Amino acid sequence: MSGQHSQNVHAFEHPGLGRKRARSTPKGRQVEPRALQEIAELLGERPRRRDLLIEHLHLIQDRYHQISAAHLAALADEMRLSFAEVFETATFYAHFDIVKEGEPTLPPLTVRVCDSLTCAMHRSEELLESLTSAVGPSVRVVRAPCLGLCDQAPVAEVGHHFIHAATTQGVLAAIEAGDTHPHMADYVDYDAYRSGGGYDLLDSLRSGERSVDSILAILDDSGLRGLGGAGFPTGRKWRAVLGEPGPRLMAVNGDEGEPGTFKDRHYLNTDPHRFLEGMLIGAHVVAATDAYIYLRDEYPLAREILTREIAKLPPGGPEIHMRRGAGAYICGEESSLLESIEGKRGLPRHKPPYPFQVGLFGQPTLINNVETLYWIRDIVEKGNGWWNSHGRNGRTGLRSYSVSGRVKEPGVKLAPAGVTIRELIDEFCGGMQDGHRFHAYLPGGASGGILPARMDDIPLDFGTLEKHGCFIGSAAVVVLSDHDDIRGAALNLMRFFEDESCGQCTPCRAGTQKAVVLMQRSVWDQDLLGELSQAMRDASICGLGQAASNPLTCVMRYFPEEFMTRDAAE
Repeated sequence: MSGQHSQNVHAFEHPGLGRKRARSTPKGRQVEPRALQEIAELLGERPRRRDLLIEHLHLIQDRYHQISAAHLAALADEMRLSFAEVFETATFYAHFDIVKEGEPTLPPLTVRVCDSLTCAMHRSEELLESLTSAVGPSVRVVRAPCLGLCDQAPVAEVGHHFIHAATTQGVLAAIEAGDTHPHMADYVDYDAYRSGGGYDLLDSLRSGERSVDSILAILDDSGLRGLGGAGFPTGRKWRAVLGEPGPRLMAVNGDEGEPGTFKDRHYLNTDPHRFLEGMLIGAHVVAATDAYIYLRDEYPLAREILTREIAKLPPGGPEIHMRRGAGAYICGEESSLLESIEGKRGLPRHKPPYPFQVGLFGQPTLINNVETLYWIRDIVEKGNGWWNSHGRNGRTGLRSYSVSGRVKEPGVKLAPAGVTIRELIDEFCGGMQDGHRFHAYLPGGASGGILPARMDDIPLDFGTLEKHGCFIGSAAVVVLSDHDDIRGAALNLMRFFEDESCGQCTPCRAGTQKAVVLMQRSVWDQDLLGELSQAMRDASICGLGQAASNPLTCVMRYFPEEFMTRDAAE
């Protein structure tokens, strides 16, 4: 049978057997020569490695303000990848504006208006509608999830310039002036940091004057935990990575996308070398050959500062790589972050193995949050006695609370760990805004649940909120007043999770979507919502789906008046 088939093929192809040769026609997507030339020139001498795919997509987006199908095909050809590989990665991330074949090109300028909870409380929906009708055809206005400036709500982003307390007139003025780039702010640069004793600790570690074991012992005794949300003991994590065979790598999670969180932005924009020294100390302790800083795309100023200051560092230590996120909240999950650094879609990995065993590029990897590394120098130099001298209500240490909402003085508040919401509002935030009565609060960002004002005496720290169906997470505190709709707040948060679900697992993908539909009804089916929430918690792959229902279940548990009032109205 195979021989007969071979003969038939040969007869068909042989020009002397009286049968016409089939006309050769191009198969698949063809690369346009002009697009290929543009991509080759844009990439220049940059490597064409697979892990740089997202970085190269950013180059196209920055240059052309969109990514055409022709440029995607040319990039795939230039990087020796299939078009499908490039397309699926590019379309996964919200900040890549993909223009498919036959579609009109996009306007050259995009304005993003944040619609997450704190901005929504400050009428960002009205701002969005007003701008949409006010701008011309050369400007595109879109809604965006949290931009990391909740203390300045409402926020709009014109290009890469952020408008604080945005108004329609203010945004239009920025557009008219062509003000589309981040504004540089004052910060502690390399020389100033060095003059204040910066990098002395790192130098003593590298010279052997101070041992790795001494650093690990201090971290163990301090009780410092991961401040990105998970709260894993820092010393134990470093020891776990060190216990794996090399080579080892390090990754910094600077992708704080949780609505209400902006502490990392504050520290990176003001004192970047304190974070960098902590990172380099961690890399030295675990003998990491390379360190990757993954920074969310909404932080262009921090990226510019870090790029500038890293160039000033003396030689020695790991090679530092900057990686730029592209608008995907899921990449704050550690395994999704690793996938994104590798140039792929940010889909969470199944565990085990854990990243400290098999992480970035298959190597044991130390992953730390920006703020965790920020505190390393102070804890080691000042000692555990200094760190543990802080704290309230039986807790120890310091916490950076990102506070937004209905307080007079929102912002990053450095306060004793274990402070209560009432203490935080009254002592650190100047009290409630005039005309607003404290009604509810989010103790740990969008996924940390919602508690009523009557539960104002709970220490805000690890391990104190779980029995109430909440957690501290990254200490993003959003304060709501009697002017705010609690059910509407929970719906806003669920819409965020629906939009940000990576879609890999059904409980999260379908669960968040179904929850939004049910929560939009005037009367909630609480039994069905409770069953749905439990399925999401039990069966989702990662923390996004597992925690997405926390605000929903808290509203049903702690705010029965919301349902009695509305049910009676029905």
